[in-house]
Amino acid sequence: MRPEDGSVVEGDIKAQAEQAIKNLGELFKAAGTDFTKVIKTTCFLADMSYFSAFNAVYAKYFTEKPDRTCVAVKQLPLGVLCEVEAIAYLED
Repeated sequence: MRPEDGSVVEGDIKAQAEQAIKNLGELFKAAGTDFTKVIKTTCFLADMSYFSAFNAVYAKYFTEKPDRTCVAVKQLPLGVLCEVEAIAYLED
């Protein structure tokens, strides 16, 4: 979703994955961390056939290869194609 208005990004899984992961990047930045400090992600896909395309976007950002769980779910809020959650650590 676009943070400025909460609207769903139109387009394919790549477009939605790109936005979802960019949103995480902004959250990391606000918290004082980044993608290199992520230790675990959980990825939810509306259809596992999206995995390859989703993974291509995911791999651009999560270069440290944190632990990951990726599952297909019956439905995601607002009909989005993917959702990503992440756990990152903060340095003192």
